[in-house]
Amino acid sequence: MFSTAIQSFLNQHHYPALNIKAVFFDMDGVLFDTMPAHAKAWVIAMNGAGLHFTEYQGYLNEGRTGASTIDNEFVKVFGRHSTEEEKQHIYKQKSEHFLSFGESMPIPYTYELTKKIKAENIDRLVVTGSGEKTLLDRVEQFYPGIFNRQRMVTAYDVKHGKPNPEPYLMALQKANVKPWEAVVIENAPLGVQAGVAAGIFTIAVNTGILEDEVLHQAGANLVFGNMKDLHDHWDKLIRQ
Repeated sequence: MFSTAIQSFLNQHHYPALNIKAVFFDMDGVLFDTMPAHAKAWVIAMNGAGLHFTEYQGYLNEGRTGASTIDNEFVKVFGRHSTEEEKQHIYKQKSEHFLSFGESMPIPYTYELTKKIKAENIDRLVVTGSGEKTLLDRVEQFYPGIFNRQRMVTAYDVKHGKPNPEPYLMALQKANVKPWEAVVIENAPLGVQAGVAAGIFTIAVNTGILEDEVLHQAGANLVFGNMKDLHDHWDKLIRQ
């Protein structure tokens, strides 16, 4: 399975080999089990503004910047773009509801995977569309010594969030690697699309409520049903 996916990827891009020097981790749904709280918070904030929004839509929109998520809904529902004041108000409401749900814990087996990758002297970067400072601050708490705060790509760093490839193109620059020297680990279709558009081998781990097929359709090179499965198969993947 792995060799076929890798060879197809290399053939598609005419790359020489998959020589992994860096792994780019999404945060929500990959490092932390935050998506249930994010989705609920979005539903409350959007519905409060007269926008019908479901938890499933929350998962589909994961990785998109908050401003873009709000603006897209305004265009669909009201036929106009949201104002800056509307975006700030709704996102503030969403953030407050998110925090009210309490702290979310790390996704099981992700820390073990990051330790394994660090032991192999492979670089690790966080690439997230999130602007939740509380989560960014907790990365070091729950993943001690794994990531460098100065080498994260967040909503504060990019003009265009996922599915635009900009976040992952920026990660390539920060890691100083070529696209065939990196791997993306995502859980959301927009994040998968961003990794694929950046020309990087993209692994999807389905830690949420979406169907696996949604991640396949987004272009994921490999799809795992949970993080333990990826952790257990990582050594075999690297050997390919």
